[in-house]
Amino acid sequence: MMKMAKRLQANDLNRRVRIQKPGKDRDDAGYPIPNPSPPEEVCTVWASRKPLRGRELFAADAVQAEITVRYEIRWREGIEEDMQLVDLRDNQTYEIEAVLDDVFDDRTETHLMVSEASNG
Repeated sequence: MMKMAKRLQANDLNRRVRIQKPGKDRDDAGYPIPNPSPPEEVCTVWASRKPLRGRELFAADAVQAEITVRYEIRWREGIEEDMQLVDLRDNQTYEIEAVLDDVFDDRTETHLMVSEASNG
């Protein structure tokens, strides 16, 4: 018997997160800017945080060792892999490694695979 995937429920969305895109760090000619602009906010949404376990962690390890957490949000366009996620509960910043459609493929959820951001 196959186990059915659980749909994201409103009470699962218990973390406020901010999605940011990188600030401009190059001028129009492609040269580095001495003082790059700070990240720009794309959106602030409610999310569910799910640490990877067992098989998921092993599979993520094979591709990218740093991926340790998945955030699930309501479906949203415009989130890309060069953006970052800030978990406002603990003020932790993560790099978005992958933006995945949900298992239902019906545009109800977006899954963000993230890794801890380095400090430099």
